[in-house]
Amino acid sequence: MADFDLVLQGTVVLPDRIVEAGYVAVLGGKIAEIGIGVPPAARERHLLGKALILPGAIDAQVHSLSQKDQEDFIWSTRSAAAGGVTTIVDMPYDEGNLVCSAEAVRRKVDHASRQARVDFALYGTVNPEEGSKRIREMVDAGVAAFKFSTFGTDPKRFPRIPPALLDACFEAIAPTGLTAGVHNEDDEAVRSYIEATKASGITDWRAHGLSRPPITELLAMHTIFETGAETGCPAHVVHCSLGRGYDIARAYRRDGFEATVECCIHYLTLDEENDVRRLGGKAKINPPIRPRAEVETLWRKVAEGNVWLVSTDHVSWSENRKTNPDMLANASGVPGLEVMVPLFVKGAIERGIPLTWAAKLMAQNPAKHFRLDHCKGALEIAKDADIVVLTPEETVYDAAASGNNVVGWSPYQGIRLPYKVSATYLRGARAFDGTKVLSEPGTGKFVRPLSRRIIAGEVA
Repeated sequence: MADFDLVLQGTVVLPDRIVEAGYVAVLGGKIAEIGIGVPPAARERHLLGKALILPGAIDAQVHSLSQKDQEDFIWSTRSAAAGGVTTIVDMPYDEGNLVCSAEAVRRKVDHASRQARVDFALYGTVNPEEGSKRIREMVDAGVAAFKFSTFGTDPKRFPRIPPALLDACFEAIAPTGLTAGVHNEDDEAVRSYIEATKASGITDWRAHGLSRPPITELLAMHTIFETGAETGCPAHVVHCSLGRGYDIARAYRRDGFEATVECCIHYLTLDEENDVRRLGGKAKINPPIRPRAEVETLWRKVAEGNVWLVSTDHVSWSENRKTNPDMLANASGVPGLEVMVPLFVKGAIERGIPLTWAAKLMAQNPAKHFRLDHCKGALEIAKDADIVVLTPEETVYDAAASGNNVVGWSPYQGIRLPYKVSATYLRGARAFDGTKVLSEPGTGKFVRPLSRRIIAGEVA
C-alpha cells in the first residue's frame, strides 16, 4: 500500500543545505516527509537522478494587467507554471483600475480566481487624492503588502507618492506588520535628466541610461529607508540595479531598521553595453539595465547575503509598445516568469554560488516577506507541496516556441540554459509536465497573510 501520494527523489535544494539522493514525499497536497536514501512507496513515484528539486518559486513582482486586453492572469499564471513559479504576487497598477480600496481588491481576487493556474497574492496601493485612509480596509481584504512610487509614471495608473503622503502611508501600515514596497526613482532628478537627454538629441539605446543615472535611484532609496526608520514600518525597495543600493540597505539594517532590497532577474542577466545596445526598447526597464560590471557586483551582493528577494517585475507588453526607435518612447518592463528560475540557477552555477540561494531568494524569503510562510515558501512538513524540478538538459530559450507566453518576444531569447524546468507541482498536483501546462484556469487560489496578531500567537 502506498504511504504517500507523490514521492520525488533527486538533489533536494533547501535554503541551508543540499541533500544529494534526497526525496520529498507529499500527502494531501502538503509536504509530508523530507528524507535521504531509499524513498518510500507512493501512488506516484519519480526517481529523478541528478535533477534538482526546489520549492516552487514565489515571484514577488508581477504585472498581469498593465496593458488592457493583453496578458491577464490566464497568461501570466501559465508562464509562471511553465517556469516553476507556483505563487505570483501581482502589482496594483492595472490599466484602468488602481487597486486602492477593499472593493478593488475584492474585484481583482474575483477576476483572478477564475483565470489563475497557480496561486496568487496581491499588493495594494493608494490614490493620492484619498491619502492613506483605505490602508486598513485593504489589509482586512487580504493584501500581502503595499506598493508606492517615488516617481510618477502616470498620474492615474502609476502615481508619484510625495514624501508627506509616503510618511502617512508608512505610519498607517506599520501596526499591521506588512511591508511598504517602493519604486525607487527620485521624481525631480529623473525629470531633470530626461530633459537633459532629450536636449542632447540622443534617442537611441543610450538614452534610457542617460535619463536615469545611478543618483536617481540612490536619492530615492534614502528617502524610502528614512521614512521607514521614522515610522517603524518595514521598508522595501522593490528593485535595485546598483550594488551601492544594497550597501545602503545594509547600513540601515545595521542600525536596527527593517530595510530590504529586491533584485530583478534582468539585473542579474542583462547588461547595457551588449543587451540594451542589441535589443533597444525590448530592454527598456525602470530603473535601467546597467553595465556588465554592475551585473557582477550584484551577484557578489547575492553571495554576501545582501539581496532579500529575486523577482521578475514581469510585464508582457505587446511588441508595438517596445519597438519604437526613440528609446524613451517605449513602455518599460519585460516578461520573465517562464525563465526566472533557470536563469538564476545558470548564473549561480557559473559563479560558484551555492544553489541554496535559489531556495532562499525565490521561495523562503518571499514567503516571509509577504507573511505567507504559514503555508508557502519551503519544502517543510505541513506546508503546501509547491515544487519545481529542474533537469540537467541544455536548452536554448525560445519564448515564441514554448507556447506559454502571450507575447512571442523576450529579452532572454537565445540564452543557453544548463537546466530546464521539467515539472512544476502546485499543492501536490502536477501543473506543468516539462512541455505542457496542465493546470487549468481556476486552479490557482488567492493566498493572504496571517494577521500580525495570529502570527504573534495572540487571540484575534
